[in-house]
Amino acid sequence: QPTDAIIIQGSIWTIEDYSFYHCSALKSINIPDSVISIGNRAFFHCASLESISIPNSITSIENGAFCGCTSLMSITLPDKVTFIGEYAFYNCASLSSITIPDSVTFIGEYAFDKCSCLENVTMPKDLKYPLNVFPDEVIISRY
Repeated sequence: QPTDAIIIQGSIWTIEDYSFYHCSALKSINIPDSVISIGNRAFFHCASLESISIPNSITSIENGAFCGCTSLMSITLPDKVTFIGEYAFYNCASLSSITIPDSVTFIGEYAFDKCSCLENVTMPKDLKYPLNVFPDEVIISRY
């Protein structure tokens, strides 16, 4: 029987590529403070994922990490994140707002595209990003 909640314990450094790929019943996950990277497509198409606790230790959210997590309503990016890969949150259709911390130095193409409920993005005034990162109708506030 599929599980809907996972608590990762122990001293792991990364959520490996494709770790929870298409885990359609997964609703929530807690990641330990030892993790510094969320791998490529780690939570790809986890369509029931509503919440995830991302620890402050995370520095990298790789390509497609949360792509297609259509039930994900909110996410808090920790202050140490420097890299948000291509398609990282693509088609997270329930995500309504996001704050990009000033630690971020790179956002890949289409990272937040097709997030149909995304209305507000708050990000550092000096952060440069490709034109196709966000849906066209999103309001971007700079700080």
